[in-house]
Amino acid sequence: LQRIARFALDSPEDFALGTAAQLAEQIGVQPSALVRFAAAVDCDGFAELRQLFRTQLRSRTLTYRERIERLQSRTPKATSPGAVFRAQTGQAIAELQRFQHAVDDRLLTQAVELIATASQINLLAARRSFPVAAYLAYALNQLEVRTRLLDNVGGMNREFAARIDADEVVIAVSFRNYTSEIVEIADSCRKRGAAVIAITDSKLSPLMRVATLSFAIGDDGGAAFRSLVEPIVLAQSLVVAVGHRLLAERAQRRTSIKSPARKRSRR
Repeated sequence: LQRIARFALDSPEDFALGTAAQLAEQIGVQPSALVRFAAAVDCDGFAELRQLFRTQLRSRTLTYRERIERLQSRTPKATSPGAVFRAQTGQAIAELQRFQHAVDDRLLTQAVELIATASQINLLAARRSFPVAAYLAYALNQLEVRTRLLDNVGGMNREFAARIDADEVVIAVSFRNYTSEIVEIADSCRKRGAAVIAITDSKLSPLMRVATLSFAIGDDGGAAFRSLVEPIVLAQSLVVAVGHRLLAERAQRRTSIKSPARKRSRR
């Protein structure tokens, strides 16, 4: 299955256009292995998996103007600002209703534990995913969590990342089309012992193989404009949960300090 995943990441065009028999021959596996791989990434068979790649391939080649033109052809009467606003909010509400039950509580708990106990949090993102990292950097700093946003000013991301220690945490955010530098830096940090939390959009994401733990947030490949609603809600949830954790720790420390004083006063 790892061989199939590597081929899918390296040659998504071939994966989108080939038949199961052709791909199995190219990869050097049995066609049944492709069916097992599809099931492993929550697809109902190889046909659904291939359709996912085809949708991603089509959307990747369209410019924003072309996407607008496609929207107009589909819904010619829904082009006024009010209609666009209602369509976007409706899409966001539907996404959140699905998303509410899609994230494992244990995964959230593990991520909060890593963030709350790290000596420093390093945020890593680019392009469309950058607002998620920027928000996390802002909000965690407001909680007085030592946080650094690797924003690549002066092209210095690799140099700064090379000094990330094993007791630090990297939160890497990347959506398709994945930024190779983000994946490479996250990989190098993980190899040096730092924990890596990935926020990405698919089990096929290259961040999945380098992360300590990953949030594979569903991405509607058929949407003309991919939303940031889900990753922002996830980011806010992590921040609030970390805040509760730190507050509980502070209360526990106060209790432990007061207890010896009470014992002495009784004596």
